[in-house]
Amino acid sequence: MINKHNRYIETCSVGCKGSLQNTDIILSEGCLLRCSVCGQLISQCSQSQYRQSMNEFNIPEGTLPDSDSVARHFRRTRKWLSWISSKLNKPNHKIRLLDVGCSSGAFLTIANKLGFQAEGVEPAPQAAQGACSSGLKVHQGFLEDIKFPADTFDIVTMFEVIEHVRDAFSLLNECNRIIKPGGLLMIGTANTDSWTASIMKSHWEYFDISRHGGHISFFNPQSISILAERSGFKIDSVKTHSVSFLKKEDSSPIIYRTTKLVTELLNFPSRVFGKGHDMLIFMRKP
Repeated sequence: MINKHNRYIETCSVGCKGSLQNTDIILSEGCLLRCSVCGQLISQCSQSQYRQSMNEFNIPEGTLPDSDSVARHFRRTRKWLSWISSKLNKPNHKIRLLDVGCSSGAFLTIANKLGFQAEGVEPAPQAAQGACSSGLKVHQGFLEDIKFPADTFDIVTMFEVIEHVRDAFSLLNECNRIIKPGGLLMIGTANTDSWTASIMKSHWEYFDISRHGGHISFFNPQSISILAERSGFKIDSVKTHSVSFLKKEDSSPIIYRTTKLVTELLNFPSRVFGKGHDMLIFMRKP
């Protein structure tokens, strides 16, 4: 267990001043901590554990989808980009988009093909170089270090990024600065107020830093709403989907198939009640 003085995150990443309380979600680095104000869950990992776990992303191929996932990734990305153009009420070619944490550019590639003016930011040097080598416009480094001019982008996107960040408040402040008035911030992350998190607790692999490198800060609709307000955004919409109660390797084939059928039946109500474990948030800059 990590000594509290060696924790990589010492305060709520949303910017709350409340205490961090122990939870019953027990991991190898210690139990997850919950902010008493917003309910944000915080890892007790050390800085060295965090840095080591992030090394998995510093490869030329980054997070490109495998051959079995390419078609599904394209359909999902095209749907998201359609939502973006609809919410901005602009044709694709007039939308300037920045993808933060773009890795090797899987999302950017499709955005460019569909006519968006798309570029990215990626801190992992090899992944950023892989994206540039494929002809994408990607800036290597952290967003705060790039120093884009104010009011530059119509939309900033971040998929599976914000849960890696120790200070989400500072990150969103910088996003607000570079987004045009009336523009959007789109965030994809997990929902700890989900049925999956409630049932699986420490067995949910999303909490496991050894399986999902850099996962250290875990959001729920309340904490994301508080973060939006503090950083100058208004919540446009919050969508959740997907339910999981069991890992395949932890059960017999019959039990797994039965449980999977139950969770598939719960997918629709998880969307209705905001209890899905995948969360997609649109915020708008006034």
